[in-house]
Amino acid sequence: MKVLVLGDSCQDVFVYGECNRLAPAAPVPVFVEQYRKTNRGMAGNVWENLKAFGADCDFFANQAEITKTRYVETKTNHMIVRVDSSEDRIDRIDTQRLQKSDLEQYDAVVISDYNKGFLLEEDIDFIAKNHNLVFLDTKKIIDDWAAEVNYIKINEIEYEKTQHSLADKGWIYDKLIVTKGSEGCYYKDKNFPVKKVDIKDLTGAGDTFLSGLVFKYVKTRDIEKSIVFANNCATHVVQLKGVNTINAL
Repeated sequence: MKVLVLGDSCQDVFVYGECNRLAPAAPVPVFVEQYRKTNRGMAGNVWENLKAFGADCDFFANQAEITKTRYVETKTNHMIVRVDSSEDRIDRIDTQRLQKSDLEQYDAVVISDYNKGFLLEEDIDFIAKNHNLVFLDTKKIIDDWAAEVNYIKINEIEYEKTQHSLADKGWIYDKLIVTKGSEGCYYKDKNFPVKKVDIKDLTGAGDTFLSGLVFKYVKTRDIEKSIVFANNCATHVVQLKGVNTINAL
């Protein structure tokens, strides 16, 4: 299985520590670091998970690194603050690397579009028109530029933001998968539930879902079985702290 992953990428840093007192100079907690955990985030998390499943993956992402650093109280798992590096340095994909002949070598193309500027709508449209199996996870408002994508995965909040643009899109019914957290996900008006678990962290769960969906679909060509598998993958990682690469299931 050979897969191409494209999209905005970052470094997810989780700094775990204790907050046992307030600072004497200001009414703010004093955070004492104990340890930190660093993972690739956004499209990078999709890439890492697909590799963990055993897929042969190539990865195109922004060159300038974005860092998202979260300071988390260890005992309560409460996030104190998140500090992001500037996102205005993201470079756009080199369209010269998106030749049809290059895309054809992959069993699937996965677009993880966090709408930070690496991929424009016309880039996604070009990819979808030049490959026969494209998966899209996007924070853009969905329009006809996504009509040739095979499957579009978005979460409930993203769906609410783009719902107004989908009313006249007859092609969307067979493509759209909406994840709804503890309620599972919906596809073609059918609910795919998940079991109730103790949730530690939701960060990166959507990336894990997308990875599982792609991996299983390339193997089975059965979208419902792939959704069930993706749900199980996401359910596993939300029970862990931070962003986690899932082991092959």
